[in-house]
Amino acid sequence: MASLAAAGQDLSRLPFDPNDAKSAALVNAAKRQATGQTKRDVTLDESIAIFLHQNLQLIAAKYDINTAEAEKLSARVRPNPEITFGSSGLPFTFQGPLIASQTFAYNISQDVELGGKRGKRIDVADADTEVARAQFEVAVWQMTNDVKRKFYMVLLNRSLLDLAQENEKTFADIIDRTTQVFHAGEISGLDLQRLEIEKFKFDTDLANAERDYEVALRDFRLSLGGDYRAMEFVPTGTMEYAQPVDATFADMRDKALAARPDLKLAVLSEKAADANIRLQDAQKIPDLSLTAGVNQVPPGGSNYNYGVGITLPTSDRNQTARAQALIAKQKAATQEQITTNQIISDVDKAVIALDVQKRRVELYRNGVLNKVNDIQTSTEYALKVGESSTLELLDAIRTRRDTLAGFYQTVFDYYSALLDLELATATPLIK
Repeated sequence: MASLAAAGQDLSRLPFDPNDAKSAALVNAAKRQATGQTKRDVTLDESIAIFLHQNLQLIAAKYDINTAEAEKLSARVRPNPEITFGSSGLPFTFQGPLIASQTFAYNISQDVELGGKRGKRIDVADADTEVARAQFEVAVWQMTNDVKRKFYMVLLNRSLLDLAQENEKTFADIIDRTTQVFHAGEISGLDLQRLEIEKFKFDTDLANAERDYEVALRDFRLSLGGDYRAMEFVPTGTMEYAQPVDATFADMRDKALAARPDLKLAVLSEKAADANIRLQDAQKIPDLSLTAGVNQVPPGGSNYNYGVGITLPTSDRNQTARAQALIAKQKAATQEQITTNQIISDVDKAVIALDVQKRRVELYRNGVLNKVNDIQTSTEYALKVGESSTLELLDAIRTRRDTLAGFYQTVFDYYSALLDLELATATPLIK
């Protein structure tokens, strides 16, 4: 079974590094395979590398970070100065020397922000960028776990398909031998007909296994992202039971509280809400408007003018935005508590489920698998020497098929439980 350790995502690293030679090489190989339709086996680690390099949903999610970075540029901008030109003294009757009777004014004005608004805007933009990064980490965390599940689903269905093919071949050999015995007159035609009906069931099992494998394989390829037509990748590995992972609730809980990206997102959202409260409090402070200019009288002589303007906050003191900022803070604080409770619950359930799945696997490994193999082998030998019947062998084959299929499903359930714990803790668990 492929190791999960190297496939555990590093949430501190954005996965679109153009210098990532390994991921780029795998993706380029996929593009070359798009025309030749040649298939390539990939491990779990390679699958994660391909996914992180090219998945379109992750690329789209990363644009939110770029958008937040662009907002930081806007936050640093200062108000633009304003230049005005005007004239006064134009005669109402438009008679006489028009220019001589006018006064021309040239003014420039500049708004001056008070209360540290610019610095607080920058703080909000920085906080929003961190929130966007955390949201991206949440997407990476959840989607990577989904890729792993689809990888193991392919391995499960591949194992079931191999078992169905093996059973179908074994049963075809039994049909051939039984047909020869029938023609020799040693058994009745009824026994042969029973076997032919059972063969139909095995053939149906094989067809269903082929369907399930092909569907699982295509779901896996779709999860990798990129050009679906180029995703001619086939997961490699077997449904084998690796060394069991020992997990205690206290240890897993501490890891989860330290690593879960959704908790990090909740904390950063609360910090962003605090930064927005400070900004909205500053917005109630009115800004100054400084004005200076020249008044020009054509007959001769000019004078300067200047002024200071300030808005009187008699009615609008930014009450609505301040109230909304306080509500957002309360919502973020509540969401942090909700997320913390959810994490503890997720870990608790995942640890219990993993322990149960480990015990289920051990029930199979403690002799049951060897017993069903021995029973079928012994029954085949007994049939050859005339000490057993074909129907007894058929029963032995069915028992082995059901037992092995149950074992493969149990191993898959174990890895599913392990992935649930990985998802609950945001920590790779198999070394």
